[in-house]
Amino acid sequence: MKRGVSIALAVLTTGAWADTKNVYLQAQDGTQVRIATVEISDSGTYSVEMESDPFANHFLSMRPFRCLEGPKKHWCHVPYPYEIARDISTDLTDLEYDFLFVWKGAGEYGINMWNGVYYKLEAEGDRLIGTLLELDMDLLSAPPNAGNLRPLKATDLHASDPDSHWLPHMVIE
Repeated sequence: MKRGVSIALAVLTTGAWADTKNVYLQAQDGTQVRIATVEISDSGTYSVEMESDPFANHFLSMRPFRCLEGPKKHWCHVPYPYEIARDISTDLTDLEYDFLFVWKGAGEYGINMWNGVYYKLEAEGDRLIGTLLELDMDLLSAPPNAGNLRPLKATDLHASDPDSHWLPHMVIE
């Protein structure tokens, strides 16, 4: 683990970081949408409570989704369906898995799971900043092998053009 990440995690999981933080998705113009709160214990375990107000209910491709409705794209939350430790004492991967999304065009009827959104989190002072990466969510269509709590690999995540997306950043503060 990189020294900067280790120091940041030490700050996040001790009293220096408040127990509860707000989670925002941020547009290019700086506009933020609060989507959740995260409560972090001193040990590094955490829980997430998704907000209900900014999300609209959609029934897409025969499944219910909670979506943020943008002018050209909708951002639909995809709760991670498999076992997860919800522990950030060594890295931020579990938290990244809790905030998976798939986007769809505002006028499209269905959803294409290859339009997955993964926010790679990095500590920046006393907050976390997530950078949007693209992901084919079909990789998660089948459960991983027992005990594999981290089925996504770095090669599954792809750099994205932030200008081509409505909410290219995540901020946890």
